[in-house]
Amino acid sequence: MAQDARIIGRRGFRSGLLAAIPVLLAVGPFGLIFGAVATEAGLDLAQTMAMTSLVIAGASQLAALQVLSDGAPAIVAVLTGAVVNLRMAMYSASLALHWSDAPVWTRALAALTLHDQSYALSIARYERRPDEPLADRIGFYLGVGLLTSGVWVAMTLVGIRLGAALPEAIDLGVIVPVTFIAIAAPMLRGRRSALVAAVAASVSLLAVGLPFGLGLMLGAAAGLAAGFAADRPAPKTGPAVLPCDGSGEAVCAGERAR
Repeated sequence: MAQDARIIGRRGFRSGLLAAIPVLLAVGPFGLIFGAVATEAGLDLAQTMAMTSLVIAGASQLAALQVLSDGAPAIVAVLTGAVVNLRMAMYSASLALHWSDAPVWTRALAALTLHDQSYALSIARYERRPDEPLADRIGFYLGVGLLTSGVWVAMTLVGIRLGAALPEAIDLGVIVPVTFIAIAAPMLRGRRSALVAAVAASVSLLAVGLPFGLGLMLGAAAGLAAGFAADRPAPKTGPAVLPCDGSGEAVCAGERAR
């Protein structure tokens, strides 16, 4: 029990808080925009704050909001947000490799603050410091996650309060896609990311005529499928190894091909 009480390293936590400060320049404005456009879409204070506090994922929240603004049922919006947020499963699997001895309660707390920023900053630090103590790893992650999540929720509330001040010329149908692109663009690094983005965009465009914004959900699902397919290891090729029974031209087990 004493070990559990000290599992969150103070030094790592302070480092996480400092590392998160530059990220707030992006988190804050996006939270404000989400609060404002949610108000424009007809969500009340309780609905918006519940969504932003429980989900804490700008991309999936904006995707769900876009679908709701198209008149889709709530279940379609929930499924759309869930599909976009499937990347969190990959994030958690990656983090688990560095948290193998962490208590269950710290893993549960980490799940509440898992998002793009907390994952990206933490993984980068873990790779730079492979021998860092577990307590400091956890502390760093929670320092980033708690600060960014708190600012996200707070700025959403500010956006709700300022929503009525938005000019009438600003349309939700313009703000949400532009903001979504601004969130996604910095994540496009390498061929795999480009493939995922291309597949998702292509399917979304082809399905743009579907009702209730289902094209967005299909595009997100197609992009994730492309990402999973790209991660699969290539099948190994080489001469078949069979027993030396005189059949075929395969290389016999235990013999070197000539």
